[in-house]
Amino acid sequence: MQKNVSLQLNHFYTIINNMKTLDELLAWRRSIRKFDAAKGVSREEIEQMVAAAIEAPSWKNCQTTRYHVAMGGAVDRVKACLAPQNVTATEGVSVLVVVTFKHNIVGFERTGEPTNELGNAWGTYDAGLSNALFLLKAAELGIDTIVLGLRDAEALRRTLDIPEEQTVVSVIGLGHRVETPERPKRKTVDVVATFHE
Repeated sequence: MQKNVSLQLNHFYTIINNMKTLDELLAWRRSIRKFDAAKGVSREEIEQMVAAAIEAPSWKNCQTTRYHVAMGGAVDRVKACLAPQNVTATEGVSVLVVVTFKHNIVGFERTGEPTNELGNAWGTYDAGLSNALFLLKAAELGIDTIVLGLRDAEALRRTLDIPEEQTVVSVIGLGHRVETPERPKRKTVDVVATFHE
């Protein structure tokens, strides 16, 4: 009995010691454009990413972001809806995820009027919050990503039977890197943030 408890504790501490901090995840994550086709991503791993994305804050907790997951033969059908440069960038990916949101909900009153000048841009904003957690969970699982915006939204809608009440935002490629590209230069805090007193 004590041996089993000891083994469980050892397993627990191994997990804790291997956990990455947020800073480590941010430093490790890259937009990958060369994937190893021999390494896959499982449905269980994708479900973990989606579960993380669900934890994102959203307008009045409406949670309008949706994920349409293309696996197997559906990957090539989704690739046919991407711009040529994005087809090249997704070579070797295991999965392509089309991100949408249910429009005219987030940023709108019950009367159907926009709450302010941004209107459906709030739906895109919420999708971005969800995607940030999706990408970080992927990184925690050791899975690489690339976010793509050059796509034919209506072709994707037809290909995956995406409902008309959803706006197509982006496509996320999932897989495993062949090599680690250099970290792109980031702007400094003093460029990005303005402090007021």
